[in-house]
Amino acid sequence: MTRRELLGAFTLAPFALAQRAANRPNIIVILADDLGFGDLACYNADSKIPTPHLDRLAREGTRFIDAHTPCGVCSPTRYGLLTGRYPWRTELKRQVLWPWDKPLIEKDRLTLPGMLKSVGYSTAAFGKWHLGWEWTTTDGSRVNDRVRIGDPQREIRYEHARKIIFTEPARQGPTSYGFDYHFGVDLPNFPPYTFFENGRLLEQPTEQKPDTMFGWPGAMAPGWRLEGVLPEITRRAANHIRERGRSNQPFFVYFPMTGPHTPVAPDDPFRGRSRAGVYGDFVYQCDWSVGQILEAVRDSGAAENTIILFTSDNGPENLTYPLINQFNHASQGPLRGAKRMLWEGGHRVPFIAWGPGRVPAGRVENEVICLTDIMATVASVVGYKLPENSGEDSYDISAAIFGRPRPAPIREATVHHSINDEYGLRQGDWVYIESARSEHGQAEPDWWRKRHGIEPHGQPAELFHLKEDLRQTKNLYAQYPDRVREMRALLEKYKTQDRSVPVRR
Repeated sequence: MTRRELLGAFTLAPFALAQRAANRPNIIVILADDLGFGDLACYNADSKIPTPHLDRLAREGTRFIDAHTPCGVCSPTRYGLLTGRYPWRTELKRQVLWPWDKPLIEKDRLTLPGMLKSVGYSTAAFGKWHLGWEWTTTDGSRVNDRVRIGDPQREIRYEHARKIIFTEPARQGPTSYGFDYHFGVDLPNFPPYTFFENGRLLEQPTEQKPDTMFGWPGAMAPGWRLEGVLPEITRRAANHIRERGRSNQPFFVYFPMTGPHTPVAPDDPFRGRSRAGVYGDFVYQCDWSVGQILEAVRDSGAAENTIILFTSDNGPENLTYPLINQFNHASQGPLRGAKRMLWEGGHRVPFIAWGPGRVPAGRVENEVICLTDIMATVASVVGYKLPENSGEDSYDISAAIFGRPRPAPIREATVHHSINDEYGLRQGDWVYIESARSEHGQAEPDWWRKRHGIEPHGQPAELFHLKEDLRQTKNLYAQYPDRVREMRALLEKYKTQDRSVPVRR
């Protein structure tokens, strides 16, 4: 969106803007962190974790069973959700953002909150950011003067941390990209270990994280408790919803939770509440957080005019993660792979849409969607025409959310991406994985391959038919060369052009 377009939106007569906004629904996006397709009871009858609030959300709304993240890891997916653009189009091709990295979202890019703010919404974010900041330093330097964005280079980053002036606000954070308000953390396992409020640190990190506490070494506020992060961001988000729900102005809340990502830190009331160990207990606490948000919506009287979208930023942690496997809990459900990978378990995630009177209750939807689609979908819901240079990979999936008929699949195809800058393409029931490597960023354990009869394929890439082989055990690459050529060509077209969605007229 150009500056002129943005200013034009705000120069509408205040009364006219308020009248338009009053007819638009409140929108809440809840993003879990590393939650697997098989963690929720409503997705996996064999789950060892009770998820009563999310199960209720699914009963009262529509549950998608073929939803995907634009990448198998965290920062890229957050970029894609908030911009409607595939994150591999940025300079971050591999990995995630590491401590002190610069912002990933371009300064002039239209974002989901920026769009909603321009049509009269109040916008707020509570929780994990992990999309970069601009930090004030003693010598004016930035860590990315010396190291590429997304390259861990720990020693360089440790050295840079000593230059940061924490009494100065961190700039170019959520409030620079369309949010009126933000409270939360960068992420719970990176310094500084303290809460952020609109870029300022709520308490100065005058201590150093002890070695016994999980996370990257660095500055910490006195008395910091990892177990206290999720309850506090939940409390503040719920209170904000209660307050905003009673006003005449529609609101947008982005609630990126800090769990069940490591550090796995369930608070005391949630310990021992699952049959999947401390990880399961943390998922149970995440479910409680969703319940708090639902309760706040109902308490405010805004339930009939609110849409909630719940999902996760990528698949669950590695299959060898002992907190999961020792309890025989399949966090990835029936899927192959996990976080970071190109197989389905790395990017197929729960996605539930809820909205009384708008979203059909108790429905299961099999439309293939991507989290980049939230941008165009919300634009459709609020009657906003996206400019040509925004939401380039965002399809309007409102027909699938609201249960309207559609003659053909909404998406032509969907690009998958791994932590190692490897690509895949989903089209219909077919998925093509453009990699000769069998691990796609992280190796599967031998016991998993043996259990599911997966043998080394010896082919330069992979092709699977998901309707017949959801576990992706049979590589059909050599049997369907024409299919491979067609999908490879479409993937290259998407990669070389600046958009995958046709230009909107």
